[in-house]
Amino acid sequence: MPDLLIELFSEEIPARMQTRAADDLRKLVTDGLVEAGLTYASAAAFSTPRRLTLSIDGLTGESQAVREERKGPKVGAPDQAIDGFLRGAGVAREDLEVRDDKKGQVYFAVIEKPGRLAAEIIAEVLEKTVRNFPWPKAMRWGEGSLKWVRPLHSILCILTDEAGTEVVPLDVDGIASGNTTQGHRFLAPDAFSITNLDDYETKLKRANVVLRADERAEAIWNEATTQAFALGLEVVEDRGLLAEVAGLVEWPVVLLGKIDDDFLGLPPEVLQTSMKEHQKFFSVRNPKTGRIERFVTVANMETADQGATILAGNQKVLSARLADAKFFWENDLRVAKAGMQPWLDSLSNVTFHNKLGSQKDRIERIAALAREIAPSVGADPDLAAQAAKVAKADLSSEMVYEFPELQGLMGRYYATEAGLPSEVAAACEEHYSPLGPSDDVPTAPVSVAVALADKIDTLTGFWAIDEKPTGSKDPFALRRAALGVIRLVLENGNVGNLDSLFRRWIYGHMDGEAILSSINPIIAEINNGAASLAAISASDLPPLQKVAIVKAQKLTADLNISEIKSKTELGRRILATSEIEANNLLSFFHDRLKVFLRDKGIRHDIIDACIAMPGNDDLTLLVKRAEALAETLATDDGENLIQGFKRANNILTQAEAKDGVEYSYGADIKFAEDDAERALFAALDAANAKIAPAMKAEDFSAAMTAMAALRAPIDAFFTDVQVNADSEILRRNRLNLLSRIRNICLSVADLTKIEG
Repeated sequence: MPDLLIELFSEEIPARMQTRAADDLRKLVTDGLVEAGLTYASAAAFSTPRRLTLSIDGLTGESQAVREERKGPKVGAPDQAIDGFLRGAGVAREDLEVRDDKKGQVYFAVIEKPGRLAAEIIAEVLEKTVRNFPWPKAMRWGEGSLKWVRPLHSILCILTDEAGTEVVPLDVDGIASGNTTQGHRFLAPDAFSITNLDDYETKLKRANVVLRADERAEAIWNEATTQAFALGLEVVEDRGLLAEVAGLVEWPVVLLGKIDDDFLGLPPEVLQTSMKEHQKFFSVRNPKTGRIERFVTVANMETADQGATILAGNQKVLSARLADAKFFWENDLRVAKAGMQPWLDSLSNVTFHNKLGSQKDRIERIAALAREIAPSVGADPDLAAQAAKVAKADLSSEMVYEFPELQGLMGRYYATEAGLPSEVAAACEEHYSPLGPSDDVPTAPVSVAVALADKIDTLTGFWAIDEKPTGSKDPFALRRAALGVIRLVLENGNVGNLDSLFRRWIYGHMDGEAILSSINPIIAEINNGAASLAAISASDLPPLQKVAIVKAQKLTADLNISEIKSKTELGRRILATSEIEANNLLSFFHDRLKVFLRDKGIRHDIIDACIAMPGNDDLTLLVKRAEALAETLATDDGENLIQGFKRANNILTQAEAKDGVEYSYGADIKFAEDDAERALFAALDAANAKIAPAMKAEDFSAAMTAMAALRAPIDAFFTDVQVNADSEILRRNRLNLLSRIRNICLSVADLTKIEG
């Protein structure tokens, strides 16, 4: 079986596109070959700045001949039906066969496709791949119609087996395939021929090209850390930057440069961000002081002066960049030391959302909410409010304007320079966290209070204006915000009744009190019969108030706006709207919690069983309940208890439907005739004595352990006792006994939602 080697040689491919492009090349070509009837043993794709390479081992030499029979229309069918069948099968009418079928004679087409040589198939597949390659951005050049990410220069396409190497002939817009490639643009630009993958990789390395991206990355990292270690320094690890730099060079040459002393006083994060974003430099840190003192740059060629000229040029450009950063830093420090008030004032001119006001409006809301949340997370309310008021101040700083990714971090520096308490400074940085499922969660009480307030204000605000996530669209990252609240609550403590908090805060976003105080003109129009949704839209009310009125009109049960005759009625409607939206937001949290707990191995039906219980807006207790139920169901007693509960519930439900009564009380042990029946009475009394206080103490594990102990007496009861006895007294007593089973089990979780 031959091996296939393909190389598409072009001008420089952007580093961010290389890995995806190599994967696309492998998938498109291998899928095309398999579809055409070829098989292969393995395939691997590689990329450098100027080439995409695909190697396929163990390719079959030709496709198998295929014989296919297709059943067509009946004999005598309309010509249109027969002609359509002929076109689909690709045969002529005279090639059809007539065969007997259950319903008469029908046409059959016999389609025979002879086997094809691999080279012929490869040429077709590769040309189609090149012409339809899914680059994020592509260009045309010269007079041809071909589009590629950068001008494509050559195509290497060869098949190698025991007999030797042959070129697979194809031509794409005048670019004919061959068996040659080129090495490094400057160090080895001459063309050379290739016979197989090993020969290709060896000759490329002689021509100053390292084919494999992981090998280039490893070489860069090893050389950089070695040079830094020799000076007692360490390279700041950045795997993303390492992958990007490995895509910028074919022959990596690591150079260690020095940062001018004038810039060593800048925060390390500023130096690191500036060098990474603008120059693609690695930062080199002094482990004793934590300062960034040097940098690593990676050149794409060797020079006679061992890179001195390259390094000097890079240091000159870097100094200019860092001079800007120093200017920003010094200007920002002057504002910070003066109390940051100019930044806070300027935030009134920064719109957060056209229906939710400015950043300054938002800060005031967050400060009020942080003060309210603070006691529940162990934070000082005054410190929490103070931190919330300055947490967004750095958004107006010059440094954050230049480097947005430093927001929060610079806030900590500026708050420290302003002489604010350390808890406030930490909250400025940490209140954005967690940003994702793997991000660290703040634990400092003030930081937790501000982080929760920030996220809850965002969620309730967008729910108030009806800007919720839909399907895969979540432009305001509300799913991430909800997950952040969940992680903050679960890892740091409860924030109280979320449902009540959501209602009050959504009502506050709707600004219901302000609506009621400024609504007289609208009320007058309503009473005169002239008001409508259009009139409200055309009024001078603030946008959020208009939204609130329209939502109130749409979402309440009584939908006729002409019936709003007073402020009291309007207020009732707005409050009802806030309650509806609060319920919707809590359901959204439950959905995110399901995803969060599912990743921890807790089944969705277990979570549903716990969400169905009262107090489901207390996330901490909800998760404790779900974890305890999952632990119980993982045991034989717990799993079998579910079956016993469901049997009891099914019998009871059917009997209640048949009799038209509810069997919810009245079971009396004096009517028990069987030992198993009396044992169940005793077991239920014992379980209830343990479950009730355990539930009151929120000890769900103890409650569910007591519930699981009912498994054996329930099993024995159903084995030895006939529920639907001939005696109506015994039957009712036993049904009421089943009701006790149901009530005790449902007091722990809604076990009707457990599957299986």
